[in-house]
Amino acid sequence: MEDATDTAAPLEIECSDLEVRFSGHSPVLDRLNCNFPAGQIVVLLGRSGCGKSTLLRCVAGLQKPTSGRVRLSAAGDRREARPRMSFVFQEATLLPWRSAIENVLLPTELDQGLSGVGRHEARRLAVERLEEVGLEAKEQQKLPRQLSGGMKMRVALARALMNDPDVLLLDEPFAALDDILRIRLNELLLQLWSHRPRTILFVTHNISEAIFLSHQIAIMHQGRIGQQWMNPLPFPREHRLRATPEFSHCYGVVSSALESLS
Repeated sequence: MEDATDTAAPLEIECSDLEVRFSGHSPVLDRLNCNFPAGQIVVLLGRSGCGKSTLLRCVAGLQKPTSGRVRLSAAGDRREARPRMSFVFQEATLLPWRSAIENVLLPTELDQGLSGVGRHEARRLAVERLEEVGLEAKEQQKLPRQLSGGMKMRVALARALMNDPDVLLLDEPFAALDDILRIRLNELLLQLWSHRPRTILFVTHNISEAIFLSHQIAIMHQGRIGQQWMNPLPFPREHRLRATPEFSHCYGVVSSALESLS
């Protein structure tokens, strides 16, 4: 293996002949090949069971592939990188006995790329991350049971940003929220990306969400990338974009692509 190097730059993600197969079952990922550019938001879209979440877990190192490989590297650099990486799940997965700010401080205690950060500096950083995701000071001291679903997900995002990840992986993080909250958190995610254009892989079943967030959409089908669609809509994006003819046209294109792979 080539020497690895630490990096603070956005990373590109390359999967080569990636296969995940469980005994007695068809492959979940079937010799999948893809390349996702550094610093872009790539949305994985497709029917349930097509391999979206499994691909995300392989990139995160949470799922060991049966064969093939995942490479993360800085753009134009063939050396593998040691990425700072964070994962946000569909559930906020907050520790119920810890306040919002104490949940955000958890990565500093687990030393997720935060070695050498003192107690005072860690708390300052946690407050800064919570402010970035729009959680007010009075909410930061509350336990998870005292927070709404949207607030819990903001805390989960703040925690994921504590180590300033080069790669942010999100597995349907807003799926359980109502439409209004979902749209607000879509906008928040784009604001966070605009401040620090990290590489983001985002899994969803929601076509509107996929179009609103993405630079490109990878439509998965039976364990492979069936189509990759480059999003022509310009940045920055606001919720009003969803009411435009351009957005409706994109919705039709992506919806047809999904249907063609069914």
